[in-house]
Amino acid sequence: MPEENQMRDKVGIIGLGLMGKPMCLNLVRAGFTVAAHNRSRGKLEAVAKEGVATPGTAREVAEKSDVVITVLPDTPDVEKVVLGEGGVLAAMRPGSVLIDMSTISPGFTRDLAARCGEKGIDMLDAPVTGGDVGAIEGTLSIMVGGSEPVLERCRPVLEAMGREITHVGPNGAGQTVKLVNQIVVVGNTLAMAEGLLFARRAGVDPEKAHRAISGGAAGSWMLTHRGPQILERDWRPGFTISLQQKDVRLALEAAEAYGVPLLGTKVVHSLYQALLNRDLGGEGNHALIKALEILAGENNR
Repeated sequence: MPEENQMRDKVGIIGLGLMGKPMCLNLVRAGFTVAAHNRSRGKLEAVAKEGVATPGTAREVAEKSDVVITVLPDTPDVEKVVLGEGGVLAAMRPGSVLIDMSTISPGFTRDLAARCGEKGIDMLDAPVTGGDVGAIEGTLSIMVGGSEPVLERCRPVLEAMGREITHVGPNGAGQTVKLVNQIVVVGNTLAMAEGLLFARRAGVDPEKAHRAISGGAAGSWMLTHRGPQILERDWRPGFTISLQQKDVRLALEAAEAYGVPLLGTKVVHSLYQALLNRDLGGEGNHALIKALEILAGENNR
């Protein structure tokens, strides 16, 4: 096997949350040698049973890896893990690749890519969409910012986790397109919530209404996958309200800089904040309907 291919066999992943853990396991199933780090030991113990090495620190993961993947909640988390004291960038070798698959600030991403370049390290920003189902099944859509030749070097790694891999531009473009995705997602979520609440209050069976519209022009991924959960009052997260609100915040911050009005997104931000004020941040983002029910005078659960 050529040496370049051998290098790609050593992958480190930092962050084993709702998305990171199944992504890690899919890398193992694809034949990569994987090392992982996570703040809580429980998730590390779970992946260790599947053959994942679990060094004590993120820095040790970087020392053992030719490709380091971060799947972390927010910009400050990536900054701390990559650039902070004991951060992974200081331990990575020239010629290795950092792939950030978190959803973070496009501006910070561009700065981070420049810092990597100063050390001879390539970087891709490769956020994902598809929820926990896509992470488990390895069918995520991945939007990639960075050098196209670097993407091609790392394509086997990304293909272990996703089905649709799209190069969208230079560093920062992946994060920008992810925010585009989130703007559309929350718009779909709001429309779905409004429609299903309207059907119920109008005296129509919401389940039948859902079935009737899912195959037509109103159909969407959210309606297909999260609509049934709303009907069953199942608030288990494929993506939590807290993380969705963070992405909405990033989109609104970027939109302000570009002078773009995001009217619907601002409404969703306010509705999610009302749910966060009720300590519902750990519920699925489809629980947005609860905010509408509160406005409609319902005592929901």
